[in-house]
Amino acid sequence: MFMINGTAAAFVNEPFTDFSQEENKSAMKAALNKVKQQLGREYPLHIGSDRVMTEAKERSINPGKVSEVIGLVSKASINEADRAMAAALQTFDTWKKVPPTERAEYLFKAAELMRQRKHEFSAWMVLEAGKNWAEADADTAEAIDFMEFYAREMVRLSAINIHQPLTKINGEVNRLTYIPLGVGVVIPPWNFPLAICVGMTTAAVVSGNTVLLKPASTTPVIAAKFVELMQEVGLPQGVINFIPGNGSEIGDYLTSHPKVRFISFTGSKEVGLRINKRAAETADGQIWIKRVVAEMGGKDGIVVDETADLDQAAAAIVASAFGFQGQKCSAGSRAIIVEDVYDTVLDNVLELTSKLKSGLPEENFAVGPVIDQKSYDKILEYMEIGKNEGYLVAGGSKAEGNGYYLQPTIIADVYPKARIMQEEIFGPVLAVAKAKDWKEAIEIFNDTEFGLTGSFFSKNEARISEALQEMHCGNLYINRKCTGALVGVHPFGGFNMSGTDSKAGGHDYLLLFTQAKLTSRKI
Repeated sequence: MFMINGTAAAFVNEPFTDFSQEENKSAMKAALNKVKQQLGREYPLHIGSDRVMTEAKERSINPGKVSEVIGLVSKASINEADRAMAAALQTFDTWKKVPPTERAEYLFKAAELMRQRKHEFSAWMVLEAGKNWAEADADTAEAIDFMEFYAREMVRLSAINIHQPLTKINGEVNRLTYIPLGVGVVIPPWNFPLAICVGMTTAAVVSGNTVLLKPASTTPVIAAKFVELMQEVGLPQGVINFIPGNGSEIGDYLTSHPKVRFISFTGSKEVGLRINKRAAETADGQIWIKRVVAEMGGKDGIVVDETADLDQAAAAIVASAFGFQGQKCSAGSRAIIVEDVYDTVLDNVLELTSKLKSGLPEENFAVGPVIDQKSYDKILEYMEIGKNEGYLVAGGSKAEGNGYYLQPTIIADVYPKARIMQEEIFGPVLAVAKAKDWKEAIEIFNDTEFGLTGSFFSKNEARISEALQEMHCGNLYINRKCTGALVGVHPFGGFNMSGTDSKAGGHDYLLLFTQAKLTSRKI
């Protein structure tokens, strides 16, 4: 079904759902109603073949309706983390020997089941993560894409294992094969609680590794649903061990564990650097250098020169800044506009922003809540900082609703070294800066410790050519928004403090979870 003459069929991105069609609206509403009937349930840890209910629970709530409990998820202590490590180590001995094409087949099957239940998975994100329908649908589509893409990549790599074009030498048969690393810790974020969780986890396991999956504390139910799906397709027990828990307890413990071979992390710069530091310290009994794959956020920006399509640029700025309330590592939280068109673009941005309505994600409002009280308080603090660093032209305060709602906020005339131009806010706050010309605009764009995504709007080919060389970020887009990377189309990962430039969804990604072994035989 998934293979043609022993080869995986060509990868094609999962299409997004058109919710302007009445049948798709009805299907989404039905999925939301179905999911609501399951709210408040308890979810166990998955440790090998055991399902473990612990007394301590993570209480997941709806950020758009804080009185609504999504689920209660068991929390692992160090004791359960040790048990999960033992299970993962034991399973690795057999899982690494499973043929790569067989490992890939589990991903193909899981992708097909998720495709059949696409709206149901999206509904969980609407309620647990506060995404509107389109944002949730894109998240689910990306999760499907990751499984489909990485399954094909494993098939491709297994073929290379047989036919790697090494230089030939008389009297020897030489072969380079890609073998798995061992047991890894996977720590996904809450903002793409399905797509990134699925991508990080399945890339590791299809490569032959076993994992300890520690989901984000604000979105553990979605992760539990993914783990249930992998069990449904028959993935051997112990390949994925599901252990939600406190990062300061089991996260630090596992990062320092001598048997952990790699850590795959997506989240904040601060936590990523902490993981990198702890992983670099060699524990007693450790016989390898741990590998860290980290994506740590950004302070992304959109540069607009005077030759650009100004309407197109304004639309991209608004979409990049306020999509999912600015809670994307790729979010365009800075707009840098040359002075000749600054006022025009700013006016267009303000007009488009004024049309954004906030409310319950399940009712599909354009703007929903931020994820939790901690984020809410932090973003409000940055709004106040911004009022002292520039000119408040939109928002700047709380929004109505029984949840963590904030107004889309725009601070104009911000100087390049301002905190809101330099620090990641991870919320609906846009800083707008004026540049004397396009070259200064690029200099301002580069003046940050991050380097994840960026956009350059211009009709001048010479300027575009220079921007392609000079704008320092992992994903640079020309005349389009800086969010919305597609698996296989836009391999994703950043420079500097944005992480290890891992390029998720690209042909190099699985190599991060493997090691190359050369065998040479004299004949």
